[in-house]
Amino acid sequence: MLLPLFAVAQEGGNTYHFLRLPHSAHAAALGGANISLPDDDITLAMHNPALLANVSSNTLNFNFMTYTSNSNIGGAAFNMACSERSSAAVMARYVDYGRFEGYDPDNMYTGTFGARDVELSALYCYLLGGRWSGGVTTKFIYSGYESYNSFAMGVDLGVNYYDEEQDFSFSVAARNLGGQLKAFEEKYEIMPIDFQIGVTKRLAHAPIRLSLTLDNIHRWSNRYFYSADGKKDNFGEILLKHITVGADILVGKIFYASLGYNYRIADELSASGNKWEGISAGAGINVKGFKFGASYSHLHVSSSALLFNASYTL
Repeated sequence: MLLPLFAVAQEGGNTYHFLRLPHSAHAAALGGANISLPDDDITLAMHNPALLANVSSNTLNFNFMTYTSNSNIGGAAFNMACSERSSAAVMARYVDYGRFEGYDPDNMYTGTFGARDVELSALYCYLLGGRWSGGVTTKFIYSGYESYNSFAMGVDLGVNYYDEEQDFSFSVAARNLGGQLKAFEEKYEIMPIDFQIGVTKRLAHAPIRLSLTLDNIHRWSNRYFYSADGKKDNFGEILLKHITVGADILVGKIFYASLGYNYRIADELSASGNKWEGISAGAGINVKGFKFGASYSHLHVSSSALLFNASYTL
């Protein structure tokens, strides 16, 4: 499991890219990569297991996401307190890419087939003392495309520091460590590893909360990044491609509205050059234990994603 920590020269994963997709509508609205939001929201713990410390026990969640090319993603989660200092949760997610037409090498029609990914996870969080919490997520992953299938096991590790008086949160997370147990056609590939750092801070005299996240911090080499003219990016351009920023407008603990920007998505998926790709927005409510959140992410000039979360504390 720890081997990927030393494989920082690898470009990082040709399989299981669905693991990069957000679980949380709130995190998606803030750019999709937030790991430091200290709210009572079980879906945020799926981005950083250390955030499970902030979630009310016995919360049941359902989520649904519409993605590119008629892909649909559904999931559910439930958590409970194990002791005064620890809590656990389980999560399941199913990705359906729809139906496809099959043809043999002679271009003869062979019928339709499906493609799907499945993720089953168990989360555990422990209060380390003071304002610190730590967590781990164990993932069991299955992919089935036509007659080909693959199994993998992954681990997320996270640490969070939260100062409630200053309304300041700082997190570090290592996501998707692990590897394949069974590969497609015995061609083993590495997981979409991601090392992240995030901070969230509410302004002292305004109902505004700001978030900044650095992702893929294990890949700083500019040999992976090129400008539109084919030249290597400078350090400032490389740094921007690791940054996701977001802002919340808060109405107590009842309502939030969010806006985010993911520079890497904008750079990689922009077709027009105006960088509007990468923008996301969303809102959520919290009324008597019922929480609902929705987000919109503009991924490409021809594609967008909608994510909905509904949770209830039993």
